[in-house]
Amino acid sequence: MSSPKPSQQEPQDPIEGIVHAIPIVLPVMGGVLIFLLAFIAVFMA
Repeated sequence: MSSPKPSQQEPQDPIEGIVHAIPIVLPVMGGVLIFLLAFIAVFMA
Protein backbone atom coordinates (compact mmCIF):
# COMPACT_ATOMS: atom_id res chain seq x y z
CA MET A 1 0.00 0.00 0.00
CA SER A 2 1.17 3.49 -0.70
CA SER A 3 1.21 6.30 1.82
CA PRO A 4 -0.21 9.72 0.87
CA LYS A 5 2.31 12.00 -0.78
CA PRO A 6 3.29 15.16 1.15
CA SER A 7 2.46 17.30 -1.89
CA GLN A 8 -1.21 16.35 -1.67
CA GLN A 9 -3.25 18.82 0.32
CA GLU A 10 -6.10 17.48 2.43
CA PRO A 11 -9.49 19.07 1.77
CA GLN A 12 -10.36 21.56 4.48
CA ASP A 13 -13.37 20.74 6.61
CA PRO A 14 -15.95 23.58 6.53
CA ILE A 15 -16.44 23.23 10.30
CA GLU A 16 -12.75 23.96 10.92
CA GLY A 17 -13.13 27.24 9.03
CA ILE A 18 -15.86 28.42 11.42
CA VAL A 19 -14.49 27.17 14.74
CA HIS A 20 -12.14 30.14 15.23
CA ALA A 21 -15.11 32.56 15.25
CA ILE A 22 -17.18 30.73 17.90
CA PRO A 23 -15.79 32.65 20.94
CA ILE A 24 -16.91 35.93 19.30
CA VAL A 25 -20.16 34.88 17.66
CA LEU A 26 -21.62 32.91 20.57
CA PRO A 27 -21.67 35.76 23.16
CA VAL A 28 -22.86 38.27 20.56
CA MET A 29 -25.76 36.06 19.53
CA GLY A 30 -26.56 35.43 23.20
CA GLY A 31 -26.73 39.17 23.81
CA VAL A 32 -29.00 39.65 20.81
CA LEU A 33 -31.27 36.86 22.01
CA ILE A 34 -31.52 38.33 25.52
CA PHE A 35 -32.27 41.77 24.05
CA LEU A 36 -35.02 40.35 21.83
CA LEU A 37 -36.58 38.41 24.71
CA ALA A 38 -36.53 41.53 26.93
CA PHE A 39 -38.04 43.62 24.13
CA ILE A 40 -40.85 41.10 23.66
CA ALA A 41 -41.50 40.97 27.42
CA VAL A 42 -41.72 44.79 27.66
CA PHE A 43 -43.85 45.02 24.52
CA MET A 44 -46.31 42.39 25.79
CA ALA A 45 -46.59 43.91 29.31
